[in-house]
Amino acid sequence: MRAVIWFTLLFVVAVVAATTLGTNDGLVSFYWSGWRMDVSLNLFLLVLIGTCFALVTLIQAVNTLIGLPRRALEWRIARRDRSAQAWLRDALAQYFGGRYSRAHRSAERALEIQVETPELAQDNEFTVLGHLLAAGSLHRLQDRPRRDEQLRIALDLARRSAAARSAEEGARMLAAEWALDDRDAQRALDLLADLPPGVGRRTHALRLKLQATRLARQPQEALKTARLLAKHQGFSQEAAQGLLRSLAFEALDSGRDADQVRRIWQQLDPADRRDAFVAARAATRMASLGEVDAGRTWLRPFWDSLADTHAEDREALANGLVTCVGGIGAEWLPRLEAAWLRYPRDGAIALAVGCAMAECRLWGKARQVLQQAADDETLPKASRRRAWRQLAELAWEQGDEERASQCYAAAAQVG
Repeated sequence: MRAVIWFTLLFVVAVVAATTLGTNDGLVSFYWSGWRMDVSLNLFLLVLIGTCFALVTLIQAVNTLIGLPRRALEWRIARRDRSAQAWLRDALAQYFGGRYSRAHRSAERALEIQVETPELAQDNEFTVLGHLLAAGSLHRLQDRPRRDEQLRIALDLARRSAAARSAEEGARMLAAEWALDDRDAQRALDLLADLPPGVGRRTHALRLKLQATRLARQPQEALKTARLLAKHQGFSQEAAQGLLRSLAFEALDSGRDADQVRRIWQQLDPADRRDAFVAARAATRMASLGEVDAGRTWLRPFWDSLADTHAEDREALANGLVTCVGGIGAEWLPRLEAAWLRYPRDGAIALAVGCAMAECRLWGKARQVLQQAADDETLPKASRRRAWRQLAELAWEQGDEERASQCYAAAAQVG
C-alpha cells in the first residue's frame, strides 16, 4: 500500500513539473565585468536547488564530524548509565531473593559507577535508592553502624532534591521499621512523627505506628491508631474488633488506681464504651481496686438492654457483674430477675443473679439459681467452682455444715 502511494505522488509531481516547467520560456541573465550569460529559468532553478542541497549536506557532514567527540562522550555516559541501572536492578533482585551480601555489593557497585561518572551525579533519586538498598541489605546482615551511615546519606541527599522527596518518605518509613526490629520504639515514633501529615495517615505508616505504640506500652495511643486503621479498612471487621478490644483491655489494665481507670474509661471512644466486653473488663478492674459501685454503674446500661445483646456479650456482662456484686442494692433485683426469666437456661446469667440474691440475703432464691449454674456443664470451670463455693457459703450461713462440705467437695471435683 505504501508503494502505491509513493508511485501516485511521483506521478503527481511529474505531471505538475511537466505542466509548469514544460512551457517556461523565462531567462536568467548574469552580468560580470562586462560579460553576460543567459540561462533558462528551468536550469537556474535546478542548479539552485542542487546547490542548496549540496550546501546542507556539507554543513551536516561538518557538524557530524565536529560533534563526534561529544557524541562519543554521550554514548559512554549512556553506557555507564545503563550499567549502573543494571547493577541497581540486580541489587533489588538479590535483595528480594534473600541474598543480602550480593545485594549490598551490587548496590555499592552501582553507586561507584555513578561517582566515577560526574554527569550522573545529579540523579539524586538513583543515589538515594542505591543507598537505601545498601542500608536494607546491611540491616538484614545485622550491620547496624554501616546501615545507619547509609541511611543518613540517603536522607541528606533526599532533603536536597525535590525529585527524591518520595524516596525520603520511604526512607523514613524504612528507618521506622528497622527501629521496630531493633525494639527501639521511641526512635520509631520520632521517625514517624517527622513524616508529613498526609504520609503519616497512610496505611503502612499507621501499621508501623501501631506496632511502635504497643512496643512502647502506650495502649491509649495504640487504640487511637488502631481505630484509624480500622476506619481506613486496614483490617478485616473481625480482626479490627478483636484488636480494638484487646487494646482497650490493655489501656484499662494499665490504670494503677481507681481514678486513673476512671479517666481511661472516659477517654475511650464511645464505640469502645458500648462494647460489652470492654465494659465488663472495666468493671472487673474497678472491682479489683475496691470501686464496685463504679463498676456496676458502667454495667447498668447493658443490663437494662440485655435483650439486644448476643450470648457472648451476656456471658461477659454476667462475669463482670459477679466481680462487682459486693454491696449490690435491691434496685438491681427487678432487672436481674427479668434477665433470669428471659434466659432461664443461661448459666452465666444464673450465676450472676444467684450471687446478687445471696448478697441481698435472699437465700432461698439464691440457692435455686446457683444450683442451676453449678449443674450447667457448659459454663467454664471457674464459674462452676464459684457457684459451688457460693452454695457452700449459703449453707454455712444457714448452719448446714454437711451441705457446705458437700458443696466444697463438688467445687473441688470440678477441677
